[in-house]
Amino acid sequence: MTHSQSFVARLRVAGVEPGDSNDLRIRKSIMVFAMGLMTAAPMFWLVLYRLLGLQLSATLPFAFQVISVATLVIYIVTGAFRFFQYTQLGLFLFFPFVVQLSIGNFISASGVVLWGILAPIIAIPVLGPRESIPWFTSHVIILVICGYIDFQLAGSVASTPRVPLNVSVVFFTLNFIAISGISYFLLHYAAQQKETYQSELEQAHRLLRLEQEKSERLLLNILPGPVAERLKRDDAAVADGFADVTVMFGDIVNFTHIAEGMAPSQIFTMLNKVFSGFDALADKHGLEKIKTIGDAYMVAGGLNAGEGPDYTAKIADMALDMRDMLARDRAINEPGLEIRIGIGTGPVVAGVVGTKKFIYDLWGDTVNMASRITSEGVPGMIQTDATTYRRLQGRFDFHPPQTLYLKSKGETVVHRLIGRTAHEGTGGSLTET
Repeated sequence: MTHSQSFVARLRVAGVEPGDSNDLRIRKSIMVFAMGLMTAAPMFWLVLYRLLGLQLSATLPFAFQVISVATLVIYIVTGAFRFFQYTQLGLFLFFPFVVQLSIGNFISASGVVLWGILAPIIAIPVLGPRESIPWFTSHVIILVICGYIDFQLAGSVASTPRVPLNVSVVFFTLNFIAISGISYFLLHYAAQQKETYQSELEQAHRLLRLEQEKSERLLLNILPGPVAERLKRDDAAVADGFADVTVMFGDIVNFTHIAEGMAPSQIFTMLNKVFSGFDALADKHGLEKIKTIGDAYMVAGGLNAGEGPDYTAKIADMALDMRDMLARDRAINEPGLEIRIGIGTGPVVAGVVGTKKFIYDLWGDTVNMASRITSEGVPGMIQTDATTYRRLQGRFDFHPPQTLYLKSKGETVVHRLIGRTAHEGTGGSLTET
């Protein structure tokens, strides 16, 4: 963009910069708008005088226009808005006073000094109510000076050209109309600009709220609700100990074999369908999904108070639903994937690790137990540790217990879940016996 094009562009937007606040934008727009009206008015008035037969000097109006336009050019080029606003307000205030003195008295000049009231009127939205007081006071002082001069010269023969009474009456009317009209349109313009920027601000706030809601949803998809709230309030590390949590792993056992020869997009689509189905089941049962690890899925109960006291039974029900969904729902599991599931209950440590790409995770012997009895399972089998079994017995059916050798655990008794009993009992309290 050339320098002249840049100047025109800045002039078109009244010198408003992209980083300007809405308040500053409004003040700049009002000042340039007022300058345009006041610069055009003197020559228009001079033409009207000449049409009515009076040949008044064009020196003052022309000088006013030259000074006014020069200050605008300086402002547009340098961005010196403070210089521009005070220079223009000074012209608005004192130029009518000088014009009235050059024409004659208050009557012959048709009260042209009253145009000075536009200076404090414009100062209110541009400078503020408090800063406009000196401008109004100055205008009153000028009116007093004009009245004193007219009083002292009353009855004397004026040295300036006399203006016929009928012309004075016409211009009194025009001056009052013009002053009232410009005052109204300036205030209307200011209010309109304020509404425009207010609308833009509301739109920006609405978009910001939408983005904030998206961020909230994204955060809640990564972290449990209470943990997300804690991280928003405090950047400190989050780590909690839970005395009793039920942890479940679901591992797709034939995934590698089925994925052979499939395109990456097909593998992703297959896993996404299955895990999205598992997510829906976690929501259905009110449980907390922890993470996916490759082709494995991890969920836990007992981390949130909203899950209720019977989270172990909820985990068992979800495990049965996961197994049944893969076995029966071909829309989700068209390739025929199978799953093995392990459930463990006991104390865990839960928290958020790191500051980048963080996840909410669980650690402890309970997690290790659930993971290891999962890896020792067979397709379609749900295995639980002894604690989980004692909590569920009476309400769920199990195969006879089996003893497995688990790494770092040695000989361990596990129980294979079949399903809900035909007539559920009331057993399975949260306290082990």
